[in-house]
Amino acid sequence: MELDLFLAQLSPVLGVLVALLHLAGLVAAVTALLNARTPQGAIAWSLFLVMFPLVALPAFLVFGERKFVGYVLARREGRQPLQALAQAVADRHLPTLKATFSPEERDLTVFENLAAMPFTSGNRARLLIDGEATFEAIFAGIDQARDYLLVQFYIVHDDGLGRALQQRLIARAKEGVRVLFMYDAIGSFDLPERYLQALRAAGVAVQPFHGRTHRNPRRYQLNFRNHRKIVVADGLRAWVGGHNVGDEYLGRDPKLSPWRDTHVEVHGPAALGVQLAFLEDWKSMTGEIPDLAWEVEVQSPGQRVLVLPSGPADELETCGLMFTEIIHMARKRLWIVSPYFVPDDTIVSALQLAALRGVDVRLMIPERADHRLVYMASFAYLEETLPVGIRIFRYRDGFLHQKAFLMDDALAGVGTANLDNRSFRLNFEIFLLFADRDFVRETEAMLEADFARCRELEMAEFASRPWLFRLGARIARLFAPVL
Repeated sequence: MELDLFLAQLSPVLGVLVALLHLAGLVAAVTALLNARTPQGAIAWSLFLVMFPLVALPAFLVFGERKFVGYVLARREGRQPLQALAQAVADRHLPTLKATFSPEERDLTVFENLAAMPFTSGNRARLLIDGEATFEAIFAGIDQARDYLLVQFYIVHDDGLGRALQQRLIARAKEGVRVLFMYDAIGSFDLPERYLQALRAAGVAVQPFHGRTHRNPRRYQLNFRNHRKIVVADGLRAWVGGHNVGDEYLGRDPKLSPWRDTHVEVHGPAALGVQLAFLEDWKSMTGEIPDLAWEVEVQSPGQRVLVLPSGPADELETCGLMFTEIIHMARKRLWIVSPYFVPDDTIVSALQLAALRGVDVRLMIPERADHRLVYMASFAYLEETLPVGIRIFRYRDGFLHQKAFLMDDALAGVGTANLDNRSFRLNFEIFLLFADRDFVRETEAMLEADFARCRELEMAEFASRPWLFRLGARIARLFAPVL
């Protein structure tokens, strides 16, 4: 009797709570319609929030933001001092170091506008192919630093390579070199506290990059990650590319070995552009602008290099626009290498048009998978690419993780962004663009060697797969916006 009375009293309360929950779901659905990144995302979130608000509301709070709000607020707060610093550097160096182009060359102004900085001359760059060459160069740069080191990676493991980096940074810090170390809290989720504490004890400034900023410390936005891999020594040299810090990047993972990846070292004014990208990330997390050097060592003969950072705090979708423009500009050749191929419709359409106007469009992706869902989703794009002449190659000699492109004989790029929606809209990324014939030829030779280790896909391969596999590929593609 008492239980019946209790339930009778509880029923109206539950009714009110359920009504409030659905009302909150409806409000969130309207917010999704107004702010979602794509129409597909708006529809998906709206239906999810209206039909299943109990599950959808927490997910929307974590994953549903269109912009990394805390970073945007921190950027606005710090825009004036950072802009003043960037302007002072530009006033000092750009009159002599801004790259020039002849009228016969391709107009690359759009990339300068996207980057909010120009191509600079007086650089010297070299490709670093695979992990041994990359970390040999980075470790040499760390050992030679005199004043400070800026170190930022998406993934840092507490393994052989991770400890080698740790011990080098500790040694340099004890010798009086300032070391700023940043890692992504999601990418490095298993990095133990003892690893970080050893760095701090030696005087290294350690800062995770996460969804909480100094400006908005209570908001956690899990979906936005800092995918950049940056090392800067004294503002004079910088390293950017696909390698994270882990033994697998040296080919020591039996399942994915050998690991195929590319980094690039740049010496000259472009290193200051990489330094600015790091500085903005550091400022957003800590509220501090470290005192760094802004001199340059001009290299001769110089190469023209542009530093192009991108991320979900940008007013425009910088990374996606960069790739879209590269595809539209191509007239003879467009080779793109990415471990993940889960693009949006704009990229697919641009690739189709490039192939239809006679461009040699090639995409290189892995044969092996490190993310099964992404691997499955890539098959769903074959029907939209192969029939129009886009050639897709699967790299067979180990796992392919490099991010690079080659456009005609005019432009090459190496960076951190994949050809997927996460890099376009959710991750903080950075690419270096090279308008230099020698670097283009070097990249061409590297990619030709990689294509020789690939097999070319044919439409029959997808058509001959079991219907369950083809269904799985199409279902996986539905998750493209967050893969």
